[in-house]
Amino acid sequence: MTKKQVATKQAPGAIGPYSQAISAGNWVYTSGQLGLDPENGTLAEGVQEQARRALQNVQAILEEAGASLDHVVKTTVYLKDMNDFAAVNEIYSSFFTEPYPARSAVEVARLPKDGLVEIEAVARKK
Repeated sequence: MTKKQVATKQAPGAIGPYSQAISAGNWVYTSGQLGLDPENGTLAEGVQEQARRALQNVQAILEEAGASLDHVVKTTVYLKDMNDFAAVNEIYSSFFTEPYPARSAVEVARLPKDGLVEIEAVARKK
């Protein structure tokens, strides 16, 4: 199986030694996406706007790889504060339809750039 780097200017560039995503066979694995604006690198204000921007970034990366949010089978959501779970869920549910992807949600001590939420996804290509 060949792995291929996926990169798009429609999502923030990597801020370390990693790829926005890797395509391997029919699968796409995104790196965790913060709520960063790809044009200026700033974090959106508040957890809901960060979640929205993070999911828009995931969506842009998947589209670059030949997949879409409809093809996502698994996500992981990292939260700075688990008390934000319901607020993030409200935004998350507007990006996905049934059958929803499998998902894990984890509270973490700290995220890069002091973000409030980070989201990664695994999708099967079209």
